Amino acid sequence: MVMLGIAALALCGTRASGQGLAHTAVVREKVIVDTDIGDDVDDAYALALALSSDRLQVVGVTTAWGDTDLRARLVERFLTETGHANIMVAAGPKTGKAGAVFTQAHWAEQFPEQTKPWPNAIDFILQTVRENPGAITLISLAPLSNVGALIEKDPATFRKLKRVVMMGGSIRQGYGDLGYAKDRGPDAEYNIKMDIPAAKDLFASGVPIEMMPLDSTQLKLDEVLRGILFGQKTPVTNALEELTQEWSAAQGNVTPTLYDAMPVAVVMDPKLCPVTPLRVQVDDAGFTRVVSGKPNAKVCLHSDADKFFHFYLPQVLRGADQK
Repeated sequence: MVMLGIAALALCGTRASGQGLAHTAVVREKVIVDTDIGDDVDDAYALALALSSDRLQVVGVTTAWGDTDLRARLVERFLTETGHANIMVAAGPKTGKAGAVFTQAHWAEQFPEQTKPWPNAIDFILQTVRENPGAITLISLAPLSNVGALIEKDPATFRKLKRVVMMGGSIRQGYGDLGYAKDRGPDAEYNIKMDIPAAKDLFASGVPIEMMPLDSTQLKLDEVLRGILFGQKTPVTNALEELTQEWSAAQGNVTPTLYDAMPVAVVMDPKLCPVTPLRVQVDDAGFTRVVSGKPNAKVCLHSDADKFFHFYLPQVLRGADQK
């Protein structure tokens, strides 16, 4: 009787709106996830969220910054173990610049090494955009080395992206400022600071940008939430637990901050991080400054962590149950 009631209500809803059942199918947004997975562990949590959703079609995962081949190997293992081995993985140009510690290298190295080179991430993204003009969202979770290479190689094709949804920058709140005390001011955020020329090129590109800075992405996965997630013992949660353990051992920290999960969540549900149109300028020190002029980005200046985790955990666990 309960199931019948739910079905009847759903049918009434579609009739009341004047739409047939055939029109209720979800249109999946095509996304490419650009990631520096393997340093901080938040990239893995972001990827898990993207894979869990029937609202997104992950057409590829590209790796950026540092040892992009090893990052691709980590992504390939994650996709294989969670039932998504069909998704394209491509590696961007390696960079020799210093950055964060590759904390999850051991997990990546346990997966068989490629016998041939990884597909070229820049060529893959450009070709995908050419085949889907105006339809590809690039979710940028890394220093902007790949973005800079895309703009340098083919700026016209880059402008055919639907949008870039990024984790990066700092407007009012810096690292460690969770909004409970008086703002201490912004910091030069890692993803921007590691490749300042590429960041400047992105904000001058004319491509629609949705920016999730430190102000809205310092989301702490505390002990209680980790217990709920890891207690499910699915392929997805097992992979996240193993990667978190490696990251924790290397960093001496048990509580991940899920910076990179917010951009993915926003593509799925924009209400999780309402945006304000601003004109953002990147200075020579890697700060993202708000300046006067026509807005070039939509920026989320605040988010509700409780609301975010009430979205994140059920979504990831529901997606894991479907595999």
